[in-house]
Amino acid sequence: MQKITPFLWFNDNAEEAMNFYVATFKNAKILHFMRLPDGKVFGGAFEIDRQEFKVLNGGPKYKFTPAISLFVNCETQEEVDELWSKLIADGGAESMCGWLTDKYGLSWQIIPSCLGKYLGDPNPVKAKNAMQAMLQMRKIIIKDLQAAHDKE
Repeated sequence: MQKITPFLWFNDNAEEAMNFYVATFKNAKILHFMRLPDGKVFGGAFEIDRQEFKVLNGGPKYKFTPAISLFVNCETQEEVDELWSKLIADGGAESMCGWLTDKYGLSWQIIPSCLGKYLGDPNPVKAKNAMQAMLQMRKIIIKDLQAAHDKE
């Protein structure tokens, strides 16, 4: 059992959101739904890569903000591209530097694992070049990031 579990508050579409996230990520599954006596879902749980998430249909009082985001570490450009396109589909929105907001208002960072290596390079010129390239991107493009990092 994990010690800390993200708890996501939805207006009235938690079941739809859970199904969307499980369809978006490869290693994902619904763990359970909690239903009211009339059968309507009021909460539940799902997991992505063994990370559990709880959900609640709590009503319209609270909304997601970019102050909290879910960071997804991607190994390949193909993974970045696939998750990016799925998460912005049907009303999501691109932001800058690998951030996006999905159609439910939840913020995500879709980040290739090499970004940290490039930004943390001990050569300050290479690190700065990578940072400048990232700051110009919406979706992170690994080959462009690497080209910027490698130039001196």
